[in-house]
Amino acid sequence: QVQLAESGGGLVQAGGSLRLSCAASGRTFSSYVMGWFRQAPGKEREFVGCISWSGGQTYYADPVKGRFTISRDKAKNTVFLEMNSLKPEDTAHYYCAAVLHTIIRLPTSHEEYDYWGQGTQVTVSS
Repeated sequence: QVQLAESGGGLVQAGGSLRLSCAASGRTFSSYVMGWFRQAPGKEREFVGCISWSGGQTYYADPVKGRFTISRDKAKNTVFLEMNSLKPEDTAHYYCAAVLHTIIRLPTSHEEYDYWGQGTQVTVSS
């Protein structure tokens, strides 16, 4: 059973930084893609970025490109979302997700991911 557990959320001022972690367990993730999504109140779940566990390829949504960085620590089975230059519009509940990588491209739709964590709240004050 795949389990994903996010941590690291909190309250930060605009311009600040946070690092979210996603601890993965339950199987070997070498063939998986790990994604980060976020959802603000009243809005749909939004793709933030993802990383292929084996090769480390990454892809980011335009709103976070250049500010957010995804990385993974294979030894610790943990994926990170480093968020810099945070803006109030980054305020949302952030989720980690996982899916077996079976297609050439990196999946960007929440419908493509099979496993989800409970999420962690990020609030950016202006």
